[in-house]
Amino acid sequence: MEKKDFIVLTISTVVNAPIERVWNKFNSPDHITNWYFASPDWCAPSARSDFREGGTAMVRMESRDGSMGFDFEWFFDRIVLNERVEFHLADTRRVEVIFKQTTEGVKITESFDAETQNTIELQQDGWQAILDNFKAYAENND
Repeated sequence: MEKKDFIVLTISTVVNAPIERVWNKFNSPDHITNWYFASPDWCAPSARSDFREGGTAMVRMESRDGSMGFDFEWFFDRIVLNERVEFHLADTRRVEVIFKQTTEGVKITESFDAETQNTIELQQDGWQAILDNFKAYAENND
């Protein structure tokens, strides 16, 4: 895979839940469909994951009115249980997600290569909104 130069963006949140629950809800397709969207007018009707190094995952993202949709697919490069997931997207952009237990909860730090179609601010805000949805879901759904 060819390495391209990208601007790396970073987002984070702290989830007040046990790390095992955070890990499972973040990485399980059964849970991903409940939180993997940036705004209430979007949804994730399906997800699949072969959650292993070398495996693939995909989330279908659609507008709730059905007017738009796309598949977001990635390939797992490294998985360290309850600590980190590293993957790359079909266009070679890389993503790293770190899970760290703190006294306040589980801090999730996500770093990702920005794409060139949308503004940096739009990407940062969109990815943060998805992570904020995850936080709300993980804290409020046992």
